[in-house]
Amino acid sequence: MKKTSRTRKLMKSVVLSLALAAVSFAGAAFAAPADANAAAVMASQMKNSSITELTNDSRVFKVDKKIQTKMVRFQNRYGIEVAGHLYLPENFDANKKYSAIVFSGPFGAVKEQSSGLYAQEMAKRGFVTVAFDCSFTGESGSNVHDVASPDIFTEDFHAAVDFVGLLPFVDKERVGAMGICGLGGMAVTAAINDVRIKAVATSALYNMNDSIRNHYKGDYYTPAQRETVKGYLAEMRWKEAELGKTLPGYHEVAIGSDGKAVHATGEGVTLLPNKLPEGADPVTTDFFNYYKGRAFHPRAINSNGIWSSTTPYGFFDFDLMAHVEELSPRPLLLITGDKAHSRYHSENVYERAKEPKELIVMPGATHCDLYDIYEKIPFERLDGFFTKHLGK
Repeated sequence: MKKTSRTRKLMKSVVLSLALAAVSFAGAAFAAPADANAAAVMASQMKNSSITELTNDSRVFKVDKKIQTKMVRFQNRYGIEVAGHLYLPENFDANKKYSAIVFSGPFGAVKEQSSGLYAQEMAKRGFVTVAFDCSFTGESGSNVHDVASPDIFTEDFHAAVDFVGLLPFVDKERVGAMGICGLGGMAVTAAINDVRIKAVATSALYNMNDSIRNHYKGDYYTPAQRETVKGYLAEMRWKEAELGKTLPGYHEVAIGSDGKAVHATGEGVTLLPNKLPEGADPVTTDFFNYYKGRAFHPRAINSNGIWSSTTPYGFFDFDLMAHVEELSPRPLLLITGDKAHSRYHSENVYERAKEPKELIVMPGATHCDLYDIYEKIPFERLDGFFTKHLGK
């Protein structure tokens, strides 16, 4: 008796759910496939990983119910557990081999915000995608939180490639990466040395080394001011060591009118105020409207928290994208806005990178417009870029 289309879809859904549920953190043996076709959907072969149903969904963008989304967890090479969302294309076929893209960012955001939106959109266009929280942020692990590391955040991209590349319905030779805002530098850095990443893109790129060590356009700190910031970091490092815990601080340390570094003080201090001050500058307003307004998420550092006071250390110690010319011949796509205060970051990297490379400047787009304002994000061109270099 011929099965109805509805019955076939139901069976396919059951097979996928059973297969994905078979993965364990310990990398134990997988459950037997429900039928011959189910072997292709038996989740990750990577040890210390899991794929489970997504519960308590707190994504802040419009969720497309046609795109299956799973909760995933995997370890990076430091043993830190990274949490993410796996997005499967519409009409997912367990017997196919898909191209995949891993996403993270912005700096201080979570997977339920911009990176999830990008991942969902590219899954709608036929890619298997993963949006993940970097170590120490969101739902990802470690015994400290709200800490940033250029090294470990870059490693998280490598680990995401490990995870997605070992999914049996993904072709590990067709994996790309994308970073948004401050995670753009980590995505590019990962791709420079990880030749498994066949194409890399950024949107609203921020070079966090330049932003933290030099400040805006590299002309904020004088040599004396930079030494003042180093003194502040030493002071805070002693305090954190004495207390055995992290203390709140700004990742970009300002110098006050008194010539001293500005400390984060006060009960429950956050990066962004709960109320936008009168006469706030356009950049602060742009960030506020996204993180405190349309995309507020309680786990996002930029929405509801602040970094640890010693977070700048890693960005003073290490230089992201230092060897960007070595990315070639693998392709680079940079997306920015003509009204984005961060535009110069993308332009600087574009100038330094070798071909093949492309810079897209979106008319009328501010920095945060590229986080979630659909009509200002060039998804068609992003799709074309990854389709050209990864296929589908």
